[in-house]
Amino acid sequence: MINKNSPSAGILLIFSQTFAPDPAAVGQHITDAAIAMAKRGHLVRVYASSRGYEDPTRQYPLKENMQGVDVRRLRLSSFGKKNLLIRIIGTASFLIQCFFIGLFTPKVKGILFSTSPPMIGFAAACIGLLRRVPIAYWAMDLNPDQLIMMGKIKDHSFRARMLERVNRFILGRSAAIFVLDRFMADRLAKRGDYAKKIHIDPPWPHEHVIEPVPPQNNPFRIEHGLRGKFVIMYSGNHSPANPLDTVLHAAIALKNDTDLRFVFVGGGLGKKQIQACILEHQLTNVLSLPYQPLESLKFSLSAADVHLVSLGENMVGIIHPCKIYGAMAAGKPILFLGPSPSHIADIFQEHEIGWQIRHGDTNGAVEAIMRIRSTPQAQLSRMGRNAQHLLRERLSQETLCNRFCDRLEHALALRA
Repeated sequence: MINKNSPSAGILLIFSQTFAPDPAAVGQHITDAAIAMAKRGHLVRVYASSRGYEDPTRQYPLKENMQGVDVRRLRLSSFGKKNLLIRIIGTASFLIQCFFIGLFTPKVKGILFSTSPPMIGFAAACIGLLRRVPIAYWAMDLNPDQLIMMGKIKDHSFRARMLERVNRFILGRSAAIFVLDRFMADRLAKRGDYAKKIHIDPPWPHEHVIEPVPPQNNPFRIEHGLRGKFVIMYSGNHSPANPLDTVLHAAIALKNDTDLRFVFVGGGLGKKQIQACILEHQLTNVLSLPYQPLESLKFSLSAADVHLVSLGENMVGIIHPCKIYGAMAAGKPILFLGPSPSHIADIFQEHEIGWQIRHGDTNGAVEAIMRIRSTPQAQLSRMGRNAQHLLRERLSQETLCNRFCDRLEHALALRA
């Protein structure tokens, strides 16, 4: 255990626009890591936004101690995701504030950052270079790859080339690069001589707040009229990188099935598509709900009979939908909408935990959903138990978070 009062004790700085209690997945995992590092005796200071990532009307305390973590939230650092200009202004403000904070905070021993907001790594890399302190990059997604694949910018354009140069500067300055799967590791390894400092660490489920809840005792099912219904749920960020069109078209085709419900929980740019589809087709079998508080996740996730996980056809190695782990923690089978090979397809090949359908195959999606509905409950339960067993054996929060912290300590030389 490190003595925090020792004159040689240094601060681990963490920059993340989102942090608990904000429900965004990146912030939740940053929170877990920060608390774990504080429990190991490190001085941990986090700088985050004072407002909600999805909902800027939500305000959080400007300063608090969260289980040993010194949390400081910055004003004028997030204005929501209403449009691109607002996001750019919020991101720029956060980056500038973090740069000067990192430059003048005494006794900084290392810096951890992720991808919220984009380009925070540039500020961290500059601080690390000027102050000669090591930095660690936790890559939750990859850019400019994602922007190019989504058609936001053109490959080989000036903007893409500039972003790639910044990206390589961040990668080159990082003492450790944490990625979420082997496909992401391969993409980064091709960019330069980074293989020796790349660590593959999947995001862990929040097992301390997620546990199976029997349907008859689940208040979420009761509140939203789901008792006696077969529920297919998508829970998490609704992003164009995780397209849901195929399942939405299947929901339209099955709109007259009164015992089937499609429930979409969360936020993001793709949320408007769900709501527009409901209105346009007058769908009574589709329910759209906002992000649920962390303390309520066990009820919302357990309300599903099957969880839907989507990965864009060209997004393998660029993003990593971590919602699969929450579904597994809740003991539910998975309906995977996406390509193979991929990190989810890897899991499916080794373990019987669900079904896979392809983007654009609406008829195949309808057939798969009808087949899943006719699957005996005993088999569904067995698949859910298989998922839970896999988490306990290989993907538990304790295992993955401890391994992450061990590697972070080593990379940033946080222990004497």
